[in-house]
Amino acid sequence: MVVQVGEAKASTELVITWEALPDDFQLENDPVDNIGQPLLAGALSESLEISGFIQPQMLIASNFGLCATLNGKFVVKAPDWLYIPSVLEVLADRKSYTPNLEGDVPAVVMEFLSDTDGAEYSSRRAFPPGKWFFYEQVLQVPIYVIFNSDGGLVEFHQLENGRYELQQPDENGRNWIDNLGLFLGTWQGTKEGRTGYWLRWWDEGGNLLPWSVELVEQERQRAEQERQRAEQESQRAEQERQQKERLITYLRSQGIDPDNLPLT
Repeated sequence: MVVQVGEAKASTELVITWEALPDDFQLENDPVDNIGQPLLAGALSESLEISGFIQPQMLIASNFGLCATLNGKFVVKAPDWLYIPSVLEVLADRKSYTPNLEGDVPAVVMEFLSDTDGAEYSSRRAFPPGKWFFYEQVLQVPIYVIFNSDGGLVEFHQLENGRYELQQPDENGRNWIDNLGLFLGTWQGTKEGRTGYWLRWWDEGGNLLPWSVELVEQERQRAEQERQRAEQESQRAEQERQQKERLITYLRSQGIDPDNLPLT
């Protein structure tokens, strides 16, 4: 497949093709900018998995290479988190992904702001292209999320008429992702030793999709409530037994045999 993007001038024309990476292509292995980024990405995927959302044909990954060929040159960008609704072939050891050739274009890509050069906003068109340009003009990803975990700011950009437009959140501070059928928003708290802002999912009814540690805590609370209920029931039964014994003692003190009381 070949797509041409650009001005009328040949010098600015961009030819996009979707080709498999050669087996000997060396993918960059850049380290993440901070240790919080893998935790943020993992937390997003974890709650989806626990909720039963993830299906075999989907591709959900972090720091994973998305590929295209621009004017005969391979370009690979690795967003911090991505969601692809359907791939043509389910592979256990996939190392990269070329949209259109291997399946759907990603429906969502996310970048977590780094402390470096703001590459997430780069519209650089010349080779190698910037991330913003690559997601918007080359891959044409419908939703591009940029998250500043330090301040909890979410920028939710949606592709409209070929350009990303910033979308405002709803009254709960969340944005609806129709392709996922979920809301995306921020949550503040602690997980895996990290305290701060997190990206979280909510379903259409406003219910937060839990993490495993939260499910464990919910089960612990349920078990504790059940223990307290059983203890209260035991105390009530004991109080009834003691009350019955006091009544029997009183009746006998009055010369009445409680075993021979007439039935009413």
